[in-house]
Amino acid sequence: MDRDFLIDLFTDFGPVTIRRMFSGFGISVDGTNFALALRGSLYLRADERNIPSFEAEGKKPFQYQTKSRTVTVASYWQLPERLYDDPAELSDWARAALAAAQRAALRKPPKKPKRAKAASEGSTRKLTLAKSSARGRAVGSKTPRKKARLSKASS
Repeated sequence: MDRDFLIDLFTDFGPVTIRRMFSGFGISVDGTNFALALRGSLYLRADERNIPSFEAEGKKPFQYQTKSRTVTVASYWQLPERLYDDPAELSDWARAALAAAQRAALRKPPKKPKRAKAASEGSTRKLTLAKSSARGRAVGSKTPRKKARLSKASS
């Protein structure tokens, strides 16, 4: 499957973003990934609400083999082949997959905000200075403070 084929396939669904992912493509809407095109197949996001539709079609979740085991990715299920020729019904399945992806995103805990790098470096430096002063040593030196001053004065 190439990018142009996927764009055509989802025309009735609406505009999608297609990005390289693993050995295939990730398909998303507004940053929410709802489909994967891998190994010549298309997999849609699934959850407890739409998995019965895939099961009724005899489809299975995405699987891949490692050296020691088979890994099943239960959140992506193979698209029934008949939908490649039925754009209207494919759109319905794609909307259900997008809804499953959005529900999954809501269940994730919110990301912690990143601290500003400069602020965290400054507070770490102050802490290092305070600890160093308490031990009577110059920052970055393993010699006592007096010897550090003497070496600076003689250079």
